[in-house]
Amino acid sequence: MAANVNVVLRADVENLGATGDVVRVKPGYARNFLVPRGLASIATRANVKQIEHEKEIARQKLAKLRAEQEKIAAELEKVVVMIAKEAGDEGKLFGSVTAADVAEGLARKGYEVDKKKLVVPDHIKEVGTYEVIVKLQQGVQAKLRLEVKTAA
Repeated sequence: MAANVNVVLRADVENLGATGDVVRVKPGYARNFLVPRGLASIATRANVKQIEHEKEIARQKLAKLRAEQEKIAAELEKVVVMIAKEAGDEGKLFGSVTAADVAEGLARKGYEVDKKKLVVPDHIKEVGTYEVIVKLQQGVQAKLRLEVKTAA
């Protein structure tokens, strides 16, 4: 019976490990499944070094992307979106303010944000000031101020 072999994972494999891990598997599993699908390669010094290099490049890209998202979040924190809707005597709106309305208001200010990325408080049906959360990539969030006014 053949001994287990060491392989370097090139992708996350469920119940086995994450990208860059060196794991011991049966030779048939490596030869017939992992290697042909590009999920792993036999663990040689060169392969381990290559995977480590790729992981470092990916980590740097993620760090750069996160920094960009945090910069965008800082800009969005300063934004005040004003929406004018028709309202009754006591500040009750005819209808409500939706995420689409907020996305449209942001577009007018030069920020293209998908309405699905906005967390708007439920049922804005009164004139007032509200806080809206914008979900960006890499788990970065920004809070912006929404002012709902009566239309003249």
